[in-house]
Amino acid sequence: MIDILIKDILPIFVIMFLGYIAGKRGVFKSEDSKVLNKLVLTYALPAALFVSIVKADSAMLFDDLKLTIISLVVMTGMFLWAYFSCYKFFKHTKSEAAVCALISGSPTIGFLGFAVLEPIYGATATTGLVVAIVSIVVNAINIPIGLALMNQGRGDVVPSGGKKSNPVIDALKEPVCWAPILAVILVLLDIKFPVILDPNFELIAKANSGVAVFAAGLTLSGMKFQLDKEVVYNTIQKLILMPAALLIVGLLFHMESDKLQMMVLAGALPPAFSGIIIGNQNQLYERTGTSSLAFSILLFVIAAPFWIWVTRLFG
Repeated sequence: MIDILIKDILPIFVIMFLGYIAGKRGVFKSEDSKVLNKLVLTYALPAALFVSIVKADSAMLFDDLKLTIISLVVMTGMFLWAYFSCYKFFKHTKSEAAVCALISGSPTIGFLGFAVLEPIYGATATTGLVVAIVSIVVNAINIPIGLALMNQGRGDVVPSGGKKSNPVIDALKEPVCWAPILAVILVLLDIKFPVILDPNFELIAKANSGVAVFAAGLTLSGMKFQLDKEVVYNTIQKLILMPAALLIVGLLFHMESDKLQMMVLAGALPPAFSGIIIGNQNQLYERTGTSSLAFSILLFVIAAPFWIWVTRLFG
């Protein structure tokens, strides 16, 4: 566990701190994060999502329907609960609530999935299966839903004489939305992505996490760090409620112990960086979202060993 903290969690703080210092010292302006996020949102993140999903195969999805269905139902349910609670309890707009759900209702499976699970459970086929399925749920289902909800919230305010757009169609126009969906279609049709094209996607995909975390620090440099009941609630929702729901449902349906443990720990991962990127780029939920990310990553140091212990106890 110490090895994971040093190799995978600490670098997130270091890069975010560099972005924060760069903003405070005037090397970059906080608004420059919009340019960096545009790069990530338009090219790097879609490429990263596409590559992470297209390497799966249809047999993986149907190999364990119990794992697939529980991951889909619980994670999407928690995603929608995050949207509802942010909108109803904390009185945000629908667009802000959608970004909140993309953050506190989604684990950063693409960046930390293998990095956290493999050292603990080994580089096994089961590890790959869990990461692939959770990645598809988060990236190919919840991101499009979040973008559609965000666009719907914006579409509620229509300029005089303007035409109300379709939030789903608008969402599907975004590369971050259609890229993972296209990858899932290719997987379901058993169409193998040409290996020769991998380096082209891998190269731009590698820019995703580092640039996104740096931009989050840059954004934070232009605003005061927020630690209030909403940030605490978002952190509890991500690190406690989601993995707890996965554990309870998994136990009720008698999931295999190793898959249950991996699924729960995947659900306990810190918030997805994609939500931060989308929020910052659209100037929605920036301060609370970035603060929630930083606080959740900090407390993941405690949450991770706790859920490992709990799942081994009950699993």
